[in-house]
Amino acid sequence: MPAAASRVGGGFANRRRTESSRAATTYGGVGGGFANRRRTESSRAATTYGGVGGGFANRRRTESSRVTTTQRGARVARRARPVRPGSSRLRLQWLFVAMLIVFSLVGLRLVQLQAHDGARYHRLGLDQRVRTVTLAADRGSIFDRNGKDLALSISRSSIWADPKLIDDPIAAANQLAPLVGVDAFTLAERFSEPGARFVYVARQVEPEVERQVKALDLDGIGYVPESKRYYPASPLAAPLLGWVGLDNNGLGGLEFGAESVLAGRPGRMTVEQDAVGRNLPDGERHVQAAERGADLVLTIDESLQFETERALAEEVTLAGAKGGIAVIADTRTGDILAMVSVDGATDAAPAHAAYASTPNRPLTDVFEPGSTAKVVTIAAALEAGIVAPSTVLQVPGSIVVDGEEFADVKSHPAAMTVADIVRESSNVGTILIARALGAERFDAALRSFGFGAPTGLEFPGEAEGILLPLESYNATSLASMPIGSGIAVTAMQMLDVYLTIANDGVARTPRLIAATIDADGERHETPLGSTRQVVSAQTAQAMRTMLAGVVSGGTGTKAQIVGYQVAGKTGTARKPPYDEPPYRYVASFAGFAPAESPRLAAIVVLDEPTNSYSGGQVAAPVFARIMQHALAVERVPAS
Repeated sequence: MPAAASRVGGGFANRRRTESSRAATTYGGVGGGFANRRRTESSRAATTYGGVGGGFANRRRTESSRVTTTQRGARVARRARPVRPGSSRLRLQWLFVAMLIVFSLVGLRLVQLQAHDGARYHRLGLDQRVRTVTLAADRGSIFDRNGKDLALSISRSSIWADPKLIDDPIAAANQLAPLVGVDAFTLAERFSEPGARFVYVARQVEPEVERQVKALDLDGIGYVPESKRYYPASPLAAPLLGWVGLDNNGLGGLEFGAESVLAGRPGRMTVEQDAVGRNLPDGERHVQAAERGADLVLTIDESLQFETERALAEEVTLAGAKGGIAVIADTRTGDILAMVSVDGATDAAPAHAAYASTPNRPLTDVFEPGSTAKVVTIAAALEAGIVAPSTVLQVPGSIVVDGEEFADVKSHPAAMTVADIVRESSNVGTILIARALGAERFDAALRSFGFGAPTGLEFPGEAEGILLPLESYNATSLASMPIGSGIAVTAMQMLDVYLTIANDGVARTPRLIAATIDADGERHETPLGSTRQVVSAQTAQAMRTMLAGVVSGGTGTKAQIVGYQVAGKTGTARKPPYDEPPYRYVASFAGFAPAESPRLAAIVVLDEPTNSYSGGQVAAPVFARIMQHALAVERVPAS
């Protein structure tokens, strides 16, 4: 029995454990919550068997714990509410749109900078470091007919500055001023110019000055090659040659008139520099070489020019004249061998060859020629067949025309041949011949010989002269103009008349430029001037004979040259106002030699001589002196 009870009780206990284990296994497999629940129930059962009080206490703690856990879960739920899937997608879409807009704006700006404004910004960058300087072309030289230098250019440097790179303009100016010969205040002003990137410090400085400036090692200072004009024989032929400015552009004389030939074509130099003006070794550098100008070969002979200037200056001094003009030309070619302007003495200086700033008076200044113009009247009358050299005219000592008296300077026989009229320079006889010629033929002769028109030399500032229109002629003008009053000519125009007579009545346009030489050294001859027949060879021969009589036994005896027969005519004209003392005169002599076969012609004009005013007294001697030298230079055989 006890054994049976034991087996029954033990079986019951094992059965309970088996069920409990199975339940624990079952609920534990489902989840921890159910396991906890099973343990709670087991605890509650144990409490029930263990005592009412202990079970009650455990129950209260369990309920309290459950409430606390429930409240904490509610708070967590409030802080982290679940996110709806639609709300997240909307925010992502707006973010994408915003990023798209931003990147689009950035892209558009990049396109604008690179495609549309790229060239502008590239240019701005280059402007900050790239400098472009004009390279002046070497100016062509000017030579006399024998190749002697009259004007040439020598390489020199000009100093410039970039004001943006000069930190202290005043200090830099004070250092540079004593070296370059420019006022420090002027330099400081240049260095302070707002926005300027290139200003000159000094132009065409000598090598020693350049060396001294480089030794200062100043920031922002640069050097550009230029050429400086030199006139080795200055002031020889200075008004004829003219002068140039700092930029080597012609400003006067042939330098200005032949600018297109002499100037050449400027070049350009582009360099890339750093912030202090130093050339970058691997930076941008482009050089467009300048093209040198062509050289001029003049018809001028340096030795003749020099001797003519010296002789004329001495005569201007002796005559107390205000100034003088002389021209020598080749009768066969029209080439000008010498063209001279002399200024009279002043309190500051003796008479001297005129400076470059003086007008080239043989071509620019006009004067009343006086008796040297009578050859036009006589030649026209011979050409028209009105008179011959042997024609005898009754010539009184004076004549009244329209209430104005015209008189001869010297007394003479009443009967005079045309040759006598020329030899003695009779005003009255010439007026009588002009009356027979008539206004129309006389006016035509003046213009045919070249009065009232440029000579064709195309020299800048050349005067045309002054002629009265034919319709304005009256009795007085037909009396005054044939004797060289009431008209105005240049010395070159007057010499052209004598060149025409010497060249068998053929007028030829004179020439100053014999040739040009291009940059490759090739010489290009300038053609001789055009010709036109003014009077016949017979008329010209008759005039040469009569003009030779003027020098051999008339008013021009002081123009004689030993060994040569000279032909020419004196001229003395009162300057306006004619009737208001003190009277002022222009004295002249024009002629050629040898008379029988002319090779050279010349004219000498003295302005306002005071010691003697007759052309035969003050102009003829200078003519003889310069003509004798010219004949020797040209090796012209004696008569």
